[in-house]
Parts: sequence; structure tokens; C-alpha cells
Amino acid sequence: MKTILKLSAIFFFAIMIAGTIDSCKKKIDYGEMTIKLTDAPADYVQVNVDVIGLEVEHETEGFINIPIYTGVYNLLDLQNNVSVILAEKVKIPEGKINQIRLILGTNNTLITNLLDTFSLKIPSGSESGLKINIDEVIIPDKTIVILLDFDANTSVVDTGGGKFLLKPVIKVKSVNQI
Repeated sequence: MKTILKLSAIFFFAIMIAGTIDSCKKKIDYGEMTIKLTDAPADYVQVNVDVIGLEVEHETEGFINIPIYTGVYNLLDLQNNVSVILAEKVKIPEGKINQIRLILGTNNTLITNLLDTFSLKIPSGSESGLKINIDEVIIPDKTIVILLDFDANTSVVDTGGGKFLLKPVIKVKSVNQI
């Protein structure tokens, strides 16, 4: 009988300890993030950028790799309130995001008004990503929609002799919580 009472007491305390430990765990709530890309007019036929990755810097989680729709996008197709979705309703832990990093590949090209095609080289930032500072908060059960404006006209630099550089100029055009 004493053995049964001891075992019952041990079992009871084990359940209490397990319940206490479980209740101490912090519940993580998630919001969602959608990121879109748009452009202002430029004096070219096409400015094609090879989008291969995207990360956001979260205040407690560090950099989070965001699944995106990769591909080569003609920025000039994204004018007059036209945008393309790069990431859609990605779950992000609640909290502050400080930075977005847009990562471009090597398949960036320019087609001039004379229909000549040129490779666009990125002098820096291709490995670590193009940094866009942002000061927004992910709210549980809400979707934050961020519209990035990639300014093709300012981003393309003619260095002469048929050589062009891509020095991306990107800003946050709008942020909406829905």
C-alpha cells in the first residue's frame, strides 16, 4: 500500500512539474508578410533584374530567409501602379523587422532604345543582398504588405563604351497592415 501511495505521489508531482514547464513556454504568435515590387518610368526598352532571394531582419530571430517567386523581372513592366508579388503571405513571428535584403543573381540585362542588349553588372551587394531599411512591426493575425520601388532609371549607370552597371536604388513605397 505504501508503494502505491509513493508511486501515486511521484506520478502526481511529475504531472505538476510537466504542466508547470509547459506553461512557462512562451507562445509565439505569427503575422504574415507580402512583398511586392514596382518601378518608375525609365528611358529604356527593358531593365531586367534576376531576383533570387529575399531575407528580413527580425529583432529577435535575426535574418529570416523568405520563400519568394524567383525569376527575371522587367522593371519597366512594373510602372503606372503595376506591381509583382515577390513573396505572399509568408508567416513571420510577431515583432519588429529592421531590414529587408533583396538578393539579385547575375542574369541582369538592359535593352536600350536602339534594341542593343547589355549585361548589367552589380558592383557590390550581390552576395550580401541589397539592404533596404525598414522599421515595421509584425502583428499577430495581420498581414503586412510592403511595396518596394526599384527605380530603374536611377539604378542603371552608363560607364561608357557599351558598359553599364546596376547600382540599385530601392525604397519602400508603401506599407499597409491588413
